[in-house]
Amino acid sequence: MKRTSYNDPGHAHYLTFSCYHHQQLLTDDQIIEWLAQSIDRARDQHEFRLWAWVIMPEHVHLLLYPKSEQYSMSKILSSIKGPFARRVLAHWRECDRYKLNQLRVIEGGEVVHRFWQAGGGFDRNLYQWDRIKKAVEYIEHNPVRRGLALEASDWRWSSAGKRDSVLIVNEIEF
Repeated sequence: MKRTSYNDPGHAHYLTFSCYHHQQLLTDDQIIEWLAQSIDRARDQHEFRLWAWVIMPEHVHLLLYPKSEQYSMSKILSSIKGPFARRVLAHWRECDRYKLNQLRVIEGGEVVHRFWQAGGGFDRNLYQWDRIKKAVEYIEHNPVRRGLALEASDWRWSSAGKRDSVLIVNEIEF
């Protein structure tokens, strides 16, 4: 089933997307840094504000706010996920064939490797301050709920993490 995305001006988007078969593919610092770079490049290309984020071992949450009246969430997601996946898969072709084999899929008679779970993930439009605040809290406390950190600020791969973070958040403003 195709995910419907509503590209409504003035709405924030709470995005969740997962690794293929929910495998823990986001555990290597270098790979996580590549994902952060991909998010930053997409932020520049598509002009959105990043209000909160967390990279978990098998999924990602982003809260972003497009600055333009005209935008496409599917293009934003493609700009994040596509270049990143191609970079990681090329790296694993060179260095880690075992990991690559776990991502093997037959599509149309061809062997392909899939980093991300098929589909766009979840995209929830948010336009009320209380919902945005709850989304930020949920995103930033995800590692605590999962037992990966004692405090939200202990998780390096989150907007709640120490300020030497790989991704800088924008101030929340409408």
